[in-house]
Amino acid sequence: LLLCPVLAARQARRPNVVLILTDDQDVCLGGMTPLKKAAALIAHMGVTFVNAYVPSALCCPSRASILTGKYPHNHHVVNNTLEGNCSSKSWQKIQEPYTFPALLKTACGYQTFFAGKYLNEYGAEDAGGVGHVPPGWSFWYALEKNSKYYNYTLSVNGKARRHGENYSVDYLTDVLANMSLDFLEYKSNFEPFFMMISTPAPHSPWTAAPQYAKSFQNVSAPRNSNFNIHGKNKHWLIRQAKTPMTNSSIQFLDDAYRKRWQTLLSVDDLIEKLVKKLEFNGELDNTYIFYTSDNGFHTGKFSLPIDKRQLYEFDIKVPLLVRGPGIKPNQTNKMLVANIDLGPTILDIAGYDLNKTQMDGMSLLPLLRGDKNVTWRSDFLVEYQGEGYNGSDPTCPGLGPGVTHCFPDCVCEDSYNNTYACVRTLSASWDLQYCEFDDREVFVEVYNLTADPHQINNIAKTIDQEILEKMNYRLMMLQSCSGATCRTPGVFDPGYRFDPRLMFSNHGVRARRFSAQSL
Repeated sequence: LLLCPVLAARQARRPNVVLILTDDQDVCLGGMTPLKKAAALIAHMGVTFVNAYVPSALCCPSRASILTGKYPHNHHVVNNTLEGNCSSKSWQKIQEPYTFPALLKTACGYQTFFAGKYLNEYGAEDAGGVGHVPPGWSFWYALEKNSKYYNYTLSVNGKARRHGENYSVDYLTDVLANMSLDFLEYKSNFEPFFMMISTPAPHSPWTAAPQYAKSFQNVSAPRNSNFNIHGKNKHWLIRQAKTPMTNSSIQFLDDAYRKRWQTLLSVDDLIEKLVKKLEFNGELDNTYIFYTSDNGFHTGKFSLPIDKRQLYEFDIKVPLLVRGPGIKPNQTNKMLVANIDLGPTILDIAGYDLNKTQMDGMSLLPLLRGDKNVTWRSDFLVEYQGEGYNGSDPTCPGLGPGVTHCFPDCVCEDSYNNTYACVRTLSASWDLQYCEFDDREVFVEVYNLTADPHQINNIAKTIDQEILEKMNYRLMMLQSCSGATCRTPGVFDPGYRFDPRLMFSNHGVRARRFSAQSL
């Protein structure tokens, strides 16, 4: 039964949608610089959202937010492990049937195509292996587990296909490009289509195509004011980083930075091939193309060598470019948008009634069309549940149990109590981030990004107490929100209502919010 109200005569002309998703691509540290073709073919032909964020700076929770249109506390994927609900049986049963691609296929009659990295634990034996094809996909070419460039297994509509290390037939970014072109060649011309192409680049192991392996030889990680400095007044995990970093750490992160850019050159080629094919088919003018990443990345910020997972702009901010029917070229949009908006937007494009979904995000379609006087959000929620092991990390036994992702010089990028939630606010009067950690201290970090764009000075102890109380209350509201209640006015909006009597009297009570959301 088609629930998208479209007359049969219009069926063939409904817009197509392509979503290109990169892996770990930052925007704050120049991550878009290598993508000259993406800039010319998507950004210059459409809109660049300069304030696009993810609600969790880690692959699996963020990808689950894209697919479901929900915050992590509503889709319950909290980290990259099966135990953290990443591609688990529970996820497959409770969330997968209601992802936006499933609705596009069953309710709107779209043919759907997926190629690339899905979720980090996809293909795990305990969760159905590569034989599991999620509902909603007509064509399924999914990578088993995490990003690789060679020597990987794909699920081809549920059948395992092994790839080796021959560049011409196995380099994953190029394989994804070729499969996408094949789909566009052989698909039905009687139904609109949705494609999701999810590249390994620029995720580790940063294996460049051979023709790009010597590119950017003189490039190094940006030396911003928060590079290689001590993260004073920050959560203990940031404070434990050794400052200054060793020469070997700096050399390592510069090398990683260069290699990340090299891998992105193949993504740029993929975009060019895709756009040319759509143009050749006469379908480009009726196709929306979205380009984004699942999270940001850092290289040397606050003396943390490389990773994501932290609450700062460099990890939670991502590129978002969109072109398509009715979108004027060469635009910049400063509205606060998040990846929970992608599902509602694409369903809205397809004509689906968003009131029938349980999604937390908002449709970007009014912003894409350039509608006047659009009422928009001024804040959104960031939440992360830290990963740690019961035992000590073998590289750093002195740090004790609970830490993970440690480097040889005993700088660790994650821990159990690197569990936090933030309200990120962007209003006419404030550019603010308020964060609370779920640890014994209930540690708080607050940044005024107007005065301090690199988030060096934590102003939690000096900011006006009334703002702190309102932010604390708003955070509690957002952490328990669902659907429409996630879109209520923020602290600095005209319609905001604050009742101090609803506050918890005891800060310690709030630890339950994190544990309750685990699964």
